[in-house]
Amino acid sequence: MNKPKITYFEQEDILHLVISDEPESNSLELSLNITVELNDDGELIGIEILNASAFIQDMACRLG
Repeated sequence: MNKPKITYFEQEDILHLVISDEPESNSLELSLNITVELNDDGELIGIEILNASAFIQDMACRLG
């Protein structure tokens, strides 16, 4: 297993979490702004969050 890596693309407001460097073979949209990336075995290898700043603010308020 690789060390997880988080990248924030400020201009696009996208947060991308890479759990493994394996190639992506499929993806699954969990909600309007959250997509998970899967390998050939259906294992989670990444997460992409669109409109990340609003998502993080909302989560912070909920955990408040």
